[in-house]
Amino acid sequence: HPETGRIIVIEMNPRVSRSSALASKATGFPIAKFAAKLAVGYTLDEIRNDITRETPACFEPSIDYVVVKIPRFNFEKFPLADATLGTQMKSVGEVLSFGRTFKEAMQKAIASMELGSFGFDGAKHVQGMGTTEILDACARPTPQRLWQTAEALRLGIPVRDVHKASRIDTWFLDQIKEIVDEEERLKKLATESDGPLAALASMDGEHVLDLKRQGFTDRRIAALTGATEDQVRARRRQLGIRPSFKSVDTCAGEFAAFTPYMYSTYDAASESRPTDRRKIVILGAGPNRIGQGIEFDYCCVHASMALRADGFETIMINCNPETVSTDYDTSDRLYFEPLTVESVLAIVEHERPEGVIVQLGGQTPLKIASELASLGVAIIGTSVDSIDCAEDRERFSHLVSKLKLTQPPFATARSTEEAVEAARKIGFPLMIRPSFVLGGRAMRVLYSEEEVRTYMREGVEVSHERPVLLDRFLEDAIEVDVDTVSDGRDVLIAGVMEHIEPAGIHSGDSSCCLPPQTLDAAVVEEMRRQAILLARELRVVGLMNVQFAVPKSGEVYILEANPRASRTVPFVSKATGVPWAKVASRVMAGSTLAAIGVKEVVPRGYVSVKASVFPFSRFAGVDTVLGPEMKSTGEVMGLQRSFGGAFVKSQFASNIFLPGGGTAFLSVKNGDKDQLPEVARQLQRLRFKLVATDGTAKFLRESGIEVERINKVREGSPHIVDALRGRQIDLVINTPEGWRPAMDSKSIRLVANEMRVPTYTTMAATRAAVEAIELVRNNQFLSVQALQEYLRD
Repeated sequence: HPETGRIIVIEMNPRVSRSSALASKATGFPIAKFAAKLAVGYTLDEIRNDITRETPACFEPSIDYVVVKIPRFNFEKFPLADATLGTQMKSVGEVLSFGRTFKEAMQKAIASMELGSFGFDGAKHVQGMGTTEILDACARPTPQRLWQTAEALRLGIPVRDVHKASRIDTWFLDQIKEIVDEEERLKKLATESDGPLAALASMDGEHVLDLKRQGFTDRRIAALTGATEDQVRARRRQLGIRPSFKSVDTCAGEFAAFTPYMYSTYDAASESRPTDRRKIVILGAGPNRIGQGIEFDYCCVHASMALRADGFETIMINCNPETVSTDYDTSDRLYFEPLTVESVLAIVEHERPEGVIVQLGGQTPLKIASELASLGVAIIGTSVDSIDCAEDRERFSHLVSKLKLTQPPFATARSTEEAVEAARKIGFPLMIRPSFVLGGRAMRVLYSEEEVRTYMREGVEVSHERPVLLDRFLEDAIEVDVDTVSDGRDVLIAGVMEHIEPAGIHSGDSSCCLPPQTLDAAVVEEMRRQAILLARELRVVGLMNVQFAVPKSGEVYILEANPRASRTVPFVSKATGVPWAKVASRVMAGSTLAAIGVKEVVPRGYVSVKASVFPFSRFAGVDTVLGPEMKSTGEVMGLQRSFGGAFVKSQFASNIFLPGGGTAFLSVKNGDKDQLPEVARQLQRLRFKLVATDGTAKFLRESGIEVERINKVREGSPHIVDALRGRQIDLVINTPEGWRPAMDSKSIRLVANEMRVPTYTTMAATRAAVEAIELVRNNQFLSVQALQEYLRD
């Protein structure tokens, strides 16, 4: 109890927990590893500590630093979800930071979050609020409360009042207030000085060192003084102030540490001793979030394994405690640091590696690659210019035209009227999205001018530098991912993956299969040809992912190319038995594909299916319909001799338990009705009773299929939602078209999700599910076989 000190036990879990991993990374004491040894009979005094090589595991960890963890949320992906935090976990990732003081560790953690925030710059979270509203915000636990609390203190609200509202301990509030007060002094210094450079010049070494010891980043100091980050860095270096690197050793420095597991600080002497070996730095992916998860960490870890085997010293930089890349023995040297220009540059200058790999950690390293290159950091693999060419819509369009390849018509717009005019030229339906997004953020398929205007009014940030992008949406097209590896001359196709959902579903949310199941061999060969052509033209060295769309005409359209690791790399590697991330890292370090001796593998006699896992059960009121904005938080893989068997395994693995019979509800858009009779007849053969809303029911009856009509919600009870709540429905097939129909049927999907009724919102996924259900009824998918047996065949 915060006032009386009384302690009560809430629960005990006799197992490793989420905090076990966190504590292991925070102390360097590998709890799960030691627990496994204890489970087979060792005692704590018999187990050696890997880090000190002297102390046994019965020595309790002792630390001489402060560690701060901050969870990472993705509520922007679910705008209708309640962002109040409570007893049910809603975070999708987390960051961890080390510092000699709480203030240093806290500000480093904020810089690690990938939120565009580098300190308590939270004015946007309290816009239009008075004192009462700010205190009300402090009382409500949300992801923004940390910044709202700081703003309350900035406005002069006493610590005791903020504590009374938030129940945050006054010690933490005092620490935050000291940071905020320092920020205000910097702002005052800037206003009293004759320009930003004069403000910086007036700051002596003691002042700058004190700021750095409190965790102020160069970027935050720049924002507070009106200077640029380069100017702050130059002034700091002029004063001879550079970070030192301390080790995580589990014993507060009493014993020597043999595993270089480092963090930066501006307090005390450096304990990092760089070697003179050939070394390569690998930039990790930062905190897990929707659109960027463990798939990229897999690539970074495999790169470290391959390069260590080739004789390089590998140096990992990451701030995510949930990952294998931040294990102390994954790389030769680990720096637990924010993935910012300031942190990476300091480590590179300290270690002096041959090069830095930015292609394997997703968008996070790519965002800072150009600035690092301009500061003299050697980026190995695909050049920064080639990466920019692929990501810049205008440059990529010119490249595609030069190669005489085909892409959907597109336009850019910087205002509502420009967007409407572009939409008229391109035609509906169209795909619209902001610039520079990850995981399809704010991407949507629009069907009318009214929807374009609504989208633009919803507050999408649009400017000359940040236009919205509009593409002609290829309806009912099959989307295909092609992963390649290139050494700058030779190109290998790692895998061709056919999406089960049609184009318009984000590739991270769509199920996919390897090898393709419905595409003509000639179409697959054409995509292979185009991917190889693009890799050579972009001078790719390492991995590249290309996304294609194939409409019913069979013409191949290029949607985009990403000359970096993609989230499909682990799936392709496991489906083919080739560690493609290892191959790519060796290529980036200078080897050739010929020297490595790797060959393409096209799976024969078995099918691999990747299915996504969604967090809908955590967010009440969030629609489960899939679209161009990514919402999944993980994925599973099913392997079997047939497509249906692999698909049903993937469904069970993702906690979707397909029924062997019962009642199926059908409600599909007009464009899907030509495919519906075949599906309906298959369901009837499997002894399902069919129910449908009015339009779908009439269509099925005209096709000679027996179906029972059921009311839509707006038509009154008894309606479909009543039937779902009464557990009278075992399977839901609902494919809405456009914004309004999707809203009309939203309640169906919400209740189906709540009642855990399998729901499919595309006909492609429906057909796969029906094929899988037939196997479930006949128990034809339960054969068990080693992965090596599939690959050997």
